[in-house]
Amino acid sequence: MKILFKGETREIHEPKTVREIFEKEIKENKYPVMGCIVNNDYKNLQHIIKEDSEVELIDISTKEGTKMYRRTLVYIACKAVEELYSPLKLYVNYQLANAMFCNIDKVENTEEMIKKIEKKMHEIVEQDIEIKKRTMNRQEAKKFYEETGATKGKLQYELESNEEISMYYCGDYFNYCYGTLGDRTGLVNLFKLSKYEDGFLIKYPSSKNPFVIPNSIKGKKLAWAFEEYKEIHKILNLGTLYRLNTIIENNEIQDTIMLAEALHEKKIAEIADKISKNKNVKMVLIAGPSSSGKTTFSQRLGLQLRLNKIQPVTISVDNYFVERENNPKDENGEYDFECIEAIDIDLFNNHLLKLLNGEEVEIPSFNFITGKKEYKGNKLKLEKDQILVIEGIHCLNDKLTEQIPKEQKYKVYASALTVLSIDRYNRISTTDTRLIRRIVRDYQFRGYSALHTIHTWPIVNAGEEKNIFPYQEDAHSIFNTSLIYELAALKPIAMPLLLEIPNTCKEYAEAQRLINILKYFKEIPNDIIPTHSILKEFTGGGNFKY
Repeated sequence: MKILFKGETREIHEPKTVREIFEKEIKENKYPVMGCIVNNDYKNLQHIIKEDSEVELIDISTKEGTKMYRRTLVYIACKAVEELYSPLKLYVNYQLANAMFCNIDKVENTEEMIKKIEKKMHEIVEQDIEIKKRTMNRQEAKKFYEETGATKGKLQYELESNEEISMYYCGDYFNYCYGTLGDRTGLVNLFKLSKYEDGFLIKYPSSKNPFVIPNSIKGKKLAWAFEEYKEIHKILNLGTLYRLNTIIENNEIQDTIMLAEALHEKKIAEIADKISKNKNVKMVLIAGPSSSGKTTFSQRLGLQLRLNKIQPVTISVDNYFVERENNPKDENGEYDFECIEAIDIDLFNNHLLKLLNGEEVEIPSFNFITGKKEYKGNKLKLEKDQILVIEGIHCLNDKLTEQIPKEQKYKVYASALTVLSIDRYNRISTTDTRLIRRIVRDYQFRGYSALHTIHTWPIVNAGEEKNIFPYQEDAHSIFNTSLIYELAALKPIAMPLLLEIPNTCKEYAEAQRLINILKYFKEIPNDIIPTHSILKEFTGGGNFKY
């Protein structure tokens, strides 16, 4: 069998695991190797090579390597809790920067308890126990669940199209993960647990700093937004995919949709009321990552402001780019249109000041073909009952509006902070939700394939990490644009697009990972989604203009 690795071909004469074949490379790698990509599909290092293959090793300095590290840590935490405190259950709630917020249900999560869990996790890591993925057919799985009475990973079995059901074993402990795990506990030896709110954080290194655990986690406001939505959906008894699927099967989803949309309307109205009551506020600045639903949110916020007798006037930051020859370039010599220096800040602030002082200004229109600002007589003057509403990636960064007094600005961070989990161990990533949204929107309105969207996603993420996420805690309000039912509604459009990506493409691995999440959702037709919903920004058929 021929194996292509880093442009070179080597041969093996019998089936071997990736770990056996690349033992030297794994040992000498600068960072811990968490897994691999074999023929454009994610695998762990115990994957057996049985045919000609192209192999790439994945270490913690990559995004997927960090995800594998995090999943493996959570798996070990679940094992530690089960060994120490069974039958108490660990719940994996959400991610805050490079930490996962967890809690043990129905008991007080004390400092002593957390220290015991951390100690047990270190013991498991130091033992360097093998984590084996075992696969069963449907008959074997039926027997397994009947004999053990387990519920872990049972969603796999309940999906009748699944011919194989997998389980990860570590000694006597078993659990399932909807993603690839490391193959040994010793791979994740850098982590720390710390008390946080009513639970604890599992802190781990980032892909940018693989040997450093963050001292503190910034995200109080973000955590509050997560908690608020989580508590509301607890009341609805709707926090897991199983519950959502049950509601869909029982034809009760319309009620859930109306409640989810009512929650959005209520939160938007609350933000509008806060803005209206503060007489010093002259402009609202809205920022959020890609596919967070900012555009719909901005327009719905505008409606609520109008109900409060305030007329919103929008200005697009995109019209204030510097002339093309003055635009900064990135390390590859390409124009960097996302850096804040690409904005003509002096002109932008000059116009804002004049508008706030009651003067008239002529708003430019940026010609992206010629790379120059053009003036076409678009004049603007603010009336007493009007307020500026500005949306853009830099809106939370005070440098964008550096000449405007802070008391005159109200900042809103909008993002899809997913609160739905597959089960109590496996959460659905906020980033994955936004990626699926973008795949659907790019296809519906921009003519892009899922392959194109997945290919460009790392570049989009890099811009967000540099220009948006560092400023999210500076927002006065955080609006969670996620909808508890949305992946069920996006699935009918997204799934066929993902299935089109062939296994000859690098993007196949990401497509398969998303497919392995979406396939468990029961579908919701697009026509039952309200036309004012944020989701219509991605699926189409909504009331608002984009």
